[in-house]
Amino acid sequence: MDYLAKKNLIKPETRANLLGNRLVLIAPANSAAKLGIAPNFPLAQALGNGRLAIADPNGVPAGRYGKAALESLGVWSSVADRLAPAENVRATLALVSRGEAPLGIVYQTDAASDKAVKIVGTFPEDTHPPIIYPMAVVASSTNRGAPAYIAFLKSPAARPIFEKQVFTVLQ
Repeated sequence: MDYLAKKNLIKPETRANLLGNRLVLIAPANSAAKLGIAPNFPLAQALGNGRLAIADPNGVPAGRYGKAALESLGVWSSVADRLAPAENVRATLALVSRGEAPLGIVYQTDAASDKAVKIVGTFPEDTHPPIIYPMAVVASSTNRGAPAYIAFLKSPAARPIFEKQVFTVLQ
């Protein structure tokens, strides 16, 4: 969104931070894994002989958030060479869902969509950059319905729709 704003490709008066998300540690639903997320938590030991599924930390936002959280908690160096990097969050989720990785880091909204995984822990929000989904109307838009749609997305009527999907509503 910042890139689009710098290029004057959005209508700035319509820009708003609409939703947020949380970063979670997941395991297969049938896993006995119990792990509290805290500084220096024993993530490497919890992996056993397996790998940590994570979206590619070099190019995918969820992976960058995950790496930042693990660095902040002091455990990145213990797992950096034990990653199963995936092309995106859904691929990361699938690795854990199918039991190909004992643990993974995904967004809470993705974890909630797959009954084959369970959330083992939620990363403290101060361990990674905020996960925010902004919205804006593109500058070239001539759609007369755009203001009404933006108003709906910000309205109390939309809130339960977002909350059902486990998003944090920021508006």
